[in-house]
Amino acid sequence: MGETMKVKKIFEDCDKVLLISTIVLCLFGLFNIVTVSSQEASSSNIYFYFFRQLIFVVAGVFLTAVIMTRPIKNLYKYLLILFGGCVFFNIYAILSGAVTRGASNWVNLGPISFQPSELSKPVIILTTAFLFERFAKIFKNPRIDHTKHFVIIFTVGLLIPMLVFLQKDIGTFTILTGTFLMMFIFSPISNKEKLKMGKIVGVLALVLVLVYVLVKGTLLTDAQRSRLDYFDPCSSEKFSGSGFQVCNAFIAINRGGLTGAGIGNSTQKYSYIPEPHTDMVFAIISEEYGFVVGVVILLIYALMIVRILNLATYATSISGRFICIGVATYMFLHIFINLGGLFAVIPLTGVPLPFLSYGGSFLVSLLVALALVQRVHIDTKRTKVF
Repeated sequence: MGETMKVKKIFEDCDKVLLISTIVLCLFGLFNIVTVSSQEASSSNIYFYFFRQLIFVVAGVFLTAVIMTRPIKNLYKYLLILFGGCVFFNIYAILSGAVTRGASNWVNLGPISFQPSELSKPVIILTTAFLFERFAKIFKNPRIDHTKHFVIIFTVGLLIPMLVFLQKDIGTFTILTGTFLMMFIFSPISNKEKLKMGKIVGVLALVLVLVYVLVKGTLLTDAQRSRLDYFDPCSSEKFSGSGFQVCNAFIAINRGGLTGAGIGNSTQKYSYIPEPHTDMVFAIISEEYGFVVGVVILLIYALMIVRILNLATYATSISGRFICIGVATYMFLHIFINLGGLFAVIPLTGVPLPFLSYGGSFLVSLLVALALVQRVHIDTKRTKVF
């Protein structure tokens, strides 16, 4: 009876808008995988990707339940282990030689495969938020030398992104770096010191890039450089090469029209768009469900991000505020980079779309990140600030 009351109380205190949005997108994405992956899955088992994704949904829900039943401050005791584990497995991914789509960002341990770079995202957000809270009073004291504190924060925020860059995963590198920098911009550090540290880190980054180029002979691989030529993907020169995937995504979206061609009636998922259940899933959704459903999905995304930022303004702890800022940035960058590449606004980098793309590591990471936000809201509400 006590556990039942505890669960009921947690449900009452969590943010319902964010919870319902998460459930709706998670269920839609899960069941949509059946049709969008039908070409990729075995003809004898069209539910192959569905059941694999379902396993990760269950794992994500379990971790969500664990996180939401514990105050954020109780999670800090595990940060050193979590961060150290992320560093270890990201280094292991570089050394293991398991290359997928040009990036060595997977760890294969027998029957278990995962992307440590994806699982690192909520860990970096949580660790950085904790450091900002711990050093807040120190940063406000101009008589204290802040050098070692900056070194700690930038090591935590940029070490794993640097490892991900070495894995040749530019999309994930951009998201990890962008999330940390956004948290740093809104941190309790004076603008003068932010500018000073920005210059120092910029110079160090330039030096590291030059060293990398001298050692490797180039900054980007041939495949990565080809993606920089993303304008006019449907031209005759690019259609059969670098523009093939994006141009066929345009065709899919155009074919869907206002209300879609019908569930399961996509033609572009049949060899025209490689692995349509991953990075280009929005094109197939637009083809089968139409413009209206596509807009609804974007509106739900916008609602979730605005809601998370709103929760940040009410958070009663510094760490809670920065967890919300970090998660909102994390979600936004995934959406922007995925759809920006799809619509040829930016280079295509192979970043999954929240809830809709197939991918277990990313889904678990996303659900954990949103669980952290929910726990921040629960902790805030229980202080009776509202």
